[in-house]
Amino acid sequence: MKIKYCKNRINLIHPFGISRSTNDYYDIIYIYILDGDIIARGEAAPSKRYNESIESILSVLHSGLIVPENCNSRDHLWNFLKPQLKGISSLEAAVNMAVWDWSAQKEKLPLFNMFGFKDEILPKTSYTIAIGNLNELDERLEESEQCSILKVKLGTPDNDKEIIRRIRKKTDKLIRIDANEGWDYEKAKIMAFWLADMNVEFIEQPFSASNIKDTKRLKSISPLPLIADENSISSNDLNGLVDCFDGINIKLMKCGSFDEALKMIDLAKKLELKIMLGCMVESSVGITAAAHLSSACDFIDLDGNLLIKDDPYNGVKIEDGHLKLQSLKAGLGLNLKQKKFGLL
Repeated sequence: MKIKYCKNRINLIHPFGISRSTNDYYDIIYIYILDGDIIARGEAAPSKRYNESIESILSVLHSGLIVPENCNSRDHLWNFLKPQLKGISSLEAAVNMAVWDWSAQKEKLPLFNMFGFKDEILPKTSYTIAIGNLNELDERLEESEQCSILKVKLGTPDNDKEIIRRIRKKTDKLIRIDANEGWDYEKAKIMAFWLADMNVEFIEQPFSASNIKDTKRLKSISPLPLIADENSISSNDLNGLVDCFDGINIKLMKCGSFDEALKMIDLAKKLELKIMLGCMVESSVGITAAAHLSSACDFIDLDGNLLIKDDPYNGVKIEDGHLKLQSLKAGLGLNLKQKKFGLL
């Protein structure tokens, strides 16, 4: 057994804007576990919001990851590798994906079966409409045709209502709002009541993660549910969110592993919090990995691979708005479609 890695740049079809930044591309890291005929894969998509960078990941990987001798157990392999990853959540997620992919391939099972799930046809995903030029909004809506749910990024200084008005002139699709910590209390209060008449399902992360006081105030009056994203990193956060949010957004890149994501799903259900499964801008490796969890969640936002123009892998697809895993092949169920130096 050995571990390899490869840095790769994924380029966006259009600039991707949220309340705090706009990007044309993202650099990611692929992790590979090679064991006989098995190629197991994982993806790290680091986020500046969580103080991560490609450089910090490469610093760890350049030092070399040591694998245990005679390893036949997923837990043994993961527990051996995790302390070497320096607590970088996206790197932990990538290595953990590869560990689970390796284990599922050895067992000759699709990954979702390893979790005890049976669905190959999965829930509907939303399609993200990022902050951008209002004059290009019609084109973005045309590109969302395969999805029946829109996730709309808000948190602009002046255009939030106009974005929704223009969307509503073109479509009555269900909308989910993501403010990405971009509002203050007065704006959030106004927007919550205004959006309630616009066929909006919920509002994600209206305030800075540090502003729990206003989140709790808004929850007490909002006609729309509030979903925690930046406040919902791991299972340790969930008990403190019950009075402030109606649900949580789980992302593998934040929580660092399938193991932690499953723990969050279990605890959220016990706390009666709705569960959203989300992503960063990722290729089909990370998106397909997350899709194996989606049958256990209430809301799905796994469209990162739809927003890029040079995805090197085939994995989960969309049919009639639903996620659909490509086959019942073992593990994640990925195929390399773009031969490029270093990719496996």
